[in-house]
Amino acid sequence: MKALVEHIVKALVDQKDYVRVEEIQEGQTLSIKLTVHPDDMGKVIGKQGRTAKAIRSVLYAATPEQRVRLDIVD
Repeated sequence: MKALVEHIVKALVDQKDYVRVEEIQEGQTLSIKLTVHPDDMGKVIGKQGRTAKAIRSVLYAATPEQRVRLDIVD
């Protein structure tokens, strides 16, 4: 999952070196924390959160047997 999120997000942002993805297993839920450069935050979230929602949809489709939570951290 980490590699998938990194690949998607690095294609969206300008500051690729600032992309950090951390995976934390919490019971049956996989929590993914995404950190990007503050200037790229809007690109990752998108208008009305559409880009973030699309990334989450891809994650849900990639792991139907496990719950996944994506947190975008400043």
